Amino acid sequence: MSSLQLPGKIDVRPLDRIRSIKVKLGLLVAVSVAFAVLLTWALYRNGVGPRYTLPLAVIASLILTQILARGMTSPLREMTAASRLMTTGDYSTRVRATSHDEVGQLATAFNRMAADLAEADQQRRDLVANVSHELRTPVAALRATLENLVDGVSEPDPATLRQALAQTERLGDLVTELLDLSRVEAGAAPMHVHDVPLAVFLDNAVDEARMVSSGVKRDVGWEVSVEPAELTVPVDQARLHQVVFNLLDNAARHSPPGGIVRISARPDAGGEWVVLEVSDEGPGIAPDERQRVFERFHRAGRASATGGGTGLGLAIARWAVRLHGGTIHVADSDVGARMVVRLPAKQVAKTQRT
Repeated sequence: MSSLQLPGKIDVRPLDRIRSIKVKLGLLVAVSVAFAVLLTWALYRNGVGPRYTLPLAVIASLILTQILARGMTSPLREMTAASRLMTTGDYSTRVRATSHDEVGQLATAFNRMAADLAEADQQRRDLVANVSHELRTPVAALRATLENLVDGVSEPDPATLRQALAQTERLGDLVTELLDLSRVEAGAAPMHVHDVPLAVFLDNAVDEARMVSSGVKRDVGWEVSVEPAELTVPVDQARLHQVVFNLLDNAARHSPPGGIVRISARPDAGGEWVVLEVSDEGPGIAPDERQRVFERFHRAGRASATGGGTGLGLAIARWAVRLHGGTIHVADSDVGARMVVRLPAKQVAKTQRT
């Protein structure tokens, strides 16, 4: 990141402390007139005739005005130059915003916009690179399997076909989660909010997670706790299912054989939030990874040891929670990882309520 400086030009800003451009312009006129009058009087006192006094006073006043006005409008020229660089994809340039008037406020807003654009451009680049990488792996594996079948290197036995099916399913899961994430981020996924009884909802979610875990031979136990038993929360049930299932699936994937995945729901002490917690008995998440696990395609160190998923589940969960006006984070835990979701006990999200 660099601050733009226009070379070879005088850039004096003595009026930066003034908070109004109108006051600055008034002072500029007053200073120029006063300077011209004083110079005329000084020249006249030193014997310079009117023939030279007036032209010299006008020229000197114009030079002073140009110097002061240049300092006032310098951020505007810097913004113009920085905008030209942005059209080429360079978002690193910043405007020197030292004044407190409207031009300075505009320069500050411009720098903030440039930073946001730079971050968005980097995210776009990262997304393209990550999607390419994630798609290449299953595609390469599937291609190798099919080439071996076509060339007669391997027989189309059940094990080979299951391997091809697993790669195809991984591709399908990745595309589905990418579409879900794009809809959520674009606000194209409408939300239909109603009061959901958490005891029944969590039991159903755990049953589904148990079925998936059994299909991939995961030896995991499950515990559900809802207090009070009649606890409800105003949410879009489909979106909350995305959140809970992703958390349960992650917990099961990272649990050791015979481990227990626990999910609980309770109101907080003030009754303003409903708190959902999902915990496992796996290797846990390092403190420096706890914010990054919610980024697209990021996998914590423990994921590499357990095969990992698409790297999108927690990103989708975070967006879905935020749509409800809630929060999600990784909490401290003596054993394994503990994910905490806080949802408003009353409807606050700007959604379509059913």
